[in-house]
Amino acid sequence: MEGFKTAFKLENGGIWMWLLVLISIFVVAVVVERIYFLFFKYNTNAKTLFQAVQRSVMADNIDQAIKNCNAAGSAAVAQVIKAGLTRANKSDVDIQNALEEASLEIMPNITKGLPTLNSLANIVTLAGLLGTIVGLISAFGALESAAPDKRQEMLSKGIAIAMNTTALALLIAIPALCFHAVLSAVARRIIADIELCSTKLANMLSARTK
Repeated sequence: MEGFKTAFKLENGGIWMWLLVLISIFVVAVVVERIYFLFFKYNTNAKTLFQAVQRSVMADNIDQAIKNCNAAGSAAVAQVIKAGLTRANKSDVDIQNALEEASLEIMPNITKGLPTLNSLANIVTLAGLLGTIVGLISAFGALESAAPDKRQEMLSKGIAIAMNTTALALLIAIPALCFHAVLSAVARRIIADIELCSTKLANMLSARTK
């Protein structure tokens, strides 16, 4: 536990600790932004929503089906389904084009930020490694050039930079990668729901006009 407290003392890692803290701020910003969008804005119970839409469409009440989508707010699946429903009385090609266009518009917003989060996790790891190397170079350099009465102090300082930058980098990178894995899984599920509901809606509207 004492090691963790030491790792968070910025003065023990020199300028590299401040660089890691700066990167961690970006990591937190991306994570918070993605949590908001993926868990609260774009997420919904796709199965329940589609069942409500299906009942309305089967009752030949397209307006009610659209209202069901509106009730889901900004949910990604609802936006795509609504785009198809607005073309319910058009041809199959028009319906399919509307669904594909809405899907292509919303999907980049779902995956946005996830590659950045992964890159930041890699960057913070490499930055920590660089700090470690610089610290070790400083430590070994002290053995050669420093005065005998200063060697112990400079050696300790160099090792402190090496170890603390590594520790802090890992303390940032590991949670970042964990959040990336979880958020990526949520994004994939939302995209899979969009694809499934789009196909079901297209088939259902096509059968309705025949």
